[in-house]
Amino acid sequence: MANLQDLPLLLRARLRLYTWRRVDPVPKARLSRPLRACRVALVTTAGLVPPGLVPFDMDMLGGDFSYRIIPGDIDVSTLQEFHRSETFDHAGIAEDPNLAFPLDRLHELAVSGEIGEVAPRHLSFMGSITAPGRLIKRTAPEAAQLLRDDATDIALLVPV
Repeated sequence: MANLQDLPLLLRARLRLYTWRRVDPVPKARLSRPLRACRVALVTTAGLVPPGLVPFDMDMLGGDFSYRIIPGDIDVSTLQEFHRSETFDHAGIAEDPNLAFPLDRLHELAVSGEIGEVAPRHLSFMGSITAPGRLIKRTAPEAAQLLRDDATDIALLVPV
């Protein structure tokens, strides 16, 4: 992560003036079965997009609040990153998308029996959403329903 003084002047000013939101904690859910029997999905905020899907809109005011579905059997090296933030070095994700979407590691956990199985669908959101109202009201409930429809027991959030 960048130090504030290393960022461009305009970005430093925006970060200092930004009205940060406060979110009340949500009680954690307890697993109803052992981890080795659970279906696990990934949810990333790296703005990753599978080939052939429409990229995230980098210019949308407040941030693109949509999401992309990533199949559980995708080759992660084919994912493209469309994260709009300039506050971190994107080179690591370009070199190994597992840094932001550790699907290969999740498959390894399933093979070793640490988790039950990898979910058939995973989700990718755009990071750096400065106006999250539409995301909270519209997109997040729809995305959560998709995971429920897949009988996902655990969703691992990989924030970027």
